[in-house]
Amino acid sequence: MTFPLLTLSPQQPFWKFRTHRVIANTTESTRNLCKSTLYLFLALATPFIAYRCFNSSTMFWSSSSSSSQPATKIDAESLRRQRINSSKLYQPDASSKVPVIYSSYYDISFLGIEKLHPFDSSKWGRICRFLMSEGYLEKNSIVDPLEASTEDLLVVHTEAYLNSLKNSVNVARITEVPPVAMLPNWLVQMKVLYPFRRQVGGTVLAAKLAKDQGWAINVGGGFHHCSGDRGGGFCAYADISLCIHFAFVRLNISRVMIIDLDAHQGNGHERDFGNDERVYILDMYNPGIYPFDMTARNYINQKVEVVTGTTTDEYLKQLDKALAVAGSNFAPELIVYNAGTDILDGDPLGGLKVSPDGVIQRDEKVFRFARERNIPIVMVTSGGYMKTSARVIANSIINLSKKGLIETNEHGCVSSCYSISLQGSILGISLAWSSLYTRYGLLPCVYLLS
Repeated sequence: MTFPLLTLSPQQPFWKFRTHRVIANTTESTRNLCKSTLYLFLALATPFIAYRCFNSSTMFWSSSSSSSQPATKIDAESLRRQRINSSKLYQPDASSKVPVIYSSYYDISFLGIEKLHPFDSSKWGRICRFLMSEGYLEKNSIVDPLEASTEDLLVVHTEAYLNSLKNSVNVARITEVPPVAMLPNWLVQMKVLYPFRRQVGGTVLAAKLAKDQGWAINVGGGFHHCSGDRGGGFCAYADISLCIHFAFVRLNISRVMIIDLDAHQGNGHERDFGNDERVYILDMYNPGIYPFDMTARNYINQKVEVVTGTTTDEYLKQLDKALAVAGSNFAPELIVYNAGTDILDGDPLGGLKVSPDGVIQRDEKVFRFARERNIPIVMVTSGGYMKTSARVIANSIINLSKKGLIETNEHGCVSSCYSISLQGSILGISLAWSSLYTRYGLLPCVYLLS
């Protein structure tokens, strides 16, 4: 744009001429600036506008095709089954090993940051070292699990939740260790989340080993505060929920009982299986501590609340009653036992006053409950916020071995499998002969055979 040349007449003062020139220059500069700003705005806004338009059209078409919703649901379930069937988590060969699952990758250690949380993140390795030092476990007999892949985790978790773990701030909130928020996420993945994913693989594998050998103990796991779409309380992945879904598909199991005896409410698996009649949840917890999840409490089939200060005798009495009720209410094909040791007297978060011997008795009662009914049992170690927890867990496993509820050596495991098979064969023969002897009046012979 051009402006007419201004000439100075005798009647026109000089200052008016300068004013016209300044106004003209200012107007031109302003317009050029506005043009540049407009072009910049359009350049930046166009992708955003296009994205919003695309989303709007997608939402419109998805909302207008309501008839396709059932098919989408069916496809989601089919995808879940496909992911489970293609998973490698059941691959480790443990036929000649003890069904005790552990990896050195379980333990979390990074510049002392792990000490900022009261949880003993090295307890898993210490448990195994105690067992090996006392001759109840050999290093080469321990089952080493695989890491749960993204496809494995998507069996339960939403993609949005897994993506949220790529932000270190979110991981810091879940693990309750604020300095984690300042670490690059690749480091958080390697030092924090990878050990958790390895433990998830251990819990999933434990169900297969339990079905094969009658019992299995994952020295880690028990992240019972995590559900499919959110984590918390030092629990980033829902290993219990994943274990059960894998068992439904790969092991043809249709009824599972969760016995959660951690001091804290297991709100994660409760949210995941709240409306699933295939899962029965017995949760014995302190209602006066984290997580205060009232919604999840509505999903508990059998709620046993033990208040702060509950002592060993009272706790074990409540447990005896609870197991009796659970046994009459539900007939599971698999038990997942969340054996947190934060019920110990002195634990800074549990609030209960159960002795170490009380924890050992508790575990024995649960294993006896399962073994007497010939129900495979998976044990995960879950919470426990004192250094003494590792020693107590090791002592409890030793006690289970001494009582004949588990076998912690390779030959014992093999012989126990043969024993179970032999007992089943004898029982079958006894029943077959029973009908014959009853017909001919020779029933006493059945007792000789037994």
